[in-house]
Amino acid sequence: GASISPTIKTISIETFFNDSPDGPPNLGQQFTETMRDYFQSNTSLELVQSDGDLQFEGSIVSYVTSPVGAVSGGAEDQFDQAGQTRLTITVKVAYLNTQDDEFDFDRSFSFYEDFNSQTTNLTSVEPQLIEVIFEQIVLDVFSASVANW
Repeated sequence: GASISPTIKTISIETFFNDSPDGPPNLGQQFTETMRDYFQSNTSLELVQSDGDLQFEGSIVSYVTSPVGAVSGGAEDQFDQAGQTRLTITVKVAYLNTQDDEFDFDRSFSFYEDFNSQTTNLTSVEPQLIEVIFEQIVLDVFSASVANW
């Protein structure tokens, strides 16, 4: 689904930094690798270290868990609890198209995934949640940058 001019041959994706105070320490590197893998698999562009015809850089700006869906504690002396917890990650992306600046942008992309916090703790599902969230954010970035739809 990419709509890339034949004059564009290369892409550079700088390492994304984790500017969020939370989340695993390798979050930025993990997002960077997900981006690089996706663009290499879905375009014929050559990945270069820097100064590509298409350039991406940015950072993880938010990594937040929040309760969603309360579950009653049952008895009068029991408090309601969150039945689900939502992990939301926001990535700020700067995109530069050296051939046509009409497509440049600097914006944030966000996605979330819920998990059952009554039966599961975040640490046990965190890698899978991050993978799903990053795949969706990368797809959104891809659509906004080279899919032109």
